[in-house]
Amino acid sequence: MKIAIVGSGAMGSGIAQILAIARNEVLLYDSNPLAVEKAGQNLEAQFQKLAEKRKMTFEEAETYFDNIRLSDKLSELKDSELIIEAIVEDLEIKKDLFQKLEGLVSEDCILATNTSSLSIASIASACQKPERVIGIHFFNPAPLMALVEVIPAVQTDKNLVSKVKSLVESWKKLPVIAKDTPGFIVNRVARPFYGEAIRILEEGIADCATIDFAMTSLGGFKMGPFELMDFIGHDVNYRVTESVFKEFFYDPKFKPSFAQKRLFEAGYFGRKSGKGFYDYYENAEQPKPNDNPELLELIFKRILVMLMNEASDVYFLNVASAEDIDLAMTKGVNYPKGLLKWADEFGLENIEKELDELYNFYHEDRYRCSPIIRNLVKQNKTFY
Repeated sequence: MKIAIVGSGAMGSGIAQILAIARNEVLLYDSNPLAVEKAGQNLEAQFQKLAEKRKMTFEEAETYFDNIRLSDKLSELKDSELIIEAIVEDLEIKKDLFQKLEGLVSEDCILATNTSSLSIASIASACQKPERVIGIHFFNPAPLMALVEVIPAVQTDKNLVSKVKSLVESWKKLPVIAKDTPGFIVNRVARPFYGEAIRILEEGIADCATIDFAMTSLGGFKMGPFELMDFIGHDVNYRVTESVFKEFFYDPKFKPSFAQKRLFEAGYFGRKSGKGFYDYYENAEQPKPNDNPELLELIFKRILVMLMNEASDVYFLNVASAEDIDLAMTKGVNYPKGLLKWADEFGLENIEKELDELYNFYHEDRYRCSPIIRNLVKQNKTFY
């Protein structure tokens, strides 16, 4: 298949690598000639590295790299059968691009966006044929992460969903179908992992190191919330939180925090800037966690019930199936278990009790229990 990627940054290049290995004719486009050249050099080096690690032969590496053509001329995208946009997260810039692309390509060309949080319907509205527009959201780093969220807009042709799902499977990726709501599945369900951790920090219940230790030691998470936010970068993570909060009509459960906002404003983005919640300068002393078992248990349970409650709400509002929600969280952000399966194990009545205690203490809507949990408890049923 002839597939074009618009945007040659880390995400665009990663998608190009996946598609080239799946034996597609790939055109990697960027309006900046230097960016395209650099992306080409990086991709060639990446294929060489994979061959050296014996993930493929040197002949295969050469063949796959030859499947990728580089261009800084938009007109060269005209013969594409599918275009995947992976540019800056700015709605107006994306809409402008889709309008231009539609004037270039054939009527059958599928136009896809890799947006992580913007409305697919809004992007599609820029086109004369919005039914050809769909979300195909990869996770970073794209070659390593198995999950791809497939998001139809309200305008998307129903037959296109199954077609794109099959395409994603042919690229050796795991597709999940999500409704076009802010954050889709992963970026929405994951919000409490960060938000509730920061709330615990702001209240002075525990420090970053202790909260991180609670989630990795008791929960089996690969990284704690503060370590992960510093790794992602507050320029990215804070912006997503802010966007989800705004797009959900300022629902208090998605409310951003001042603690992260101040880091963002100071330019303390985390690892990439040398400072975030932790210091990453040479010889910086890392804080030691408090290993009090009761404190660790309190932290772990509070963050976990908030995560399970958000996953429940996503299911309750038909954003995705239970199976797709659990697959999204285990394969998209490497959670140790699917949250709905975990909720069944934890006990839905226990989640209801924990959330009601938090709500009765704080009287804040962020702690409202999902109606589906209450319904299942009443009926003595579980998610699975």
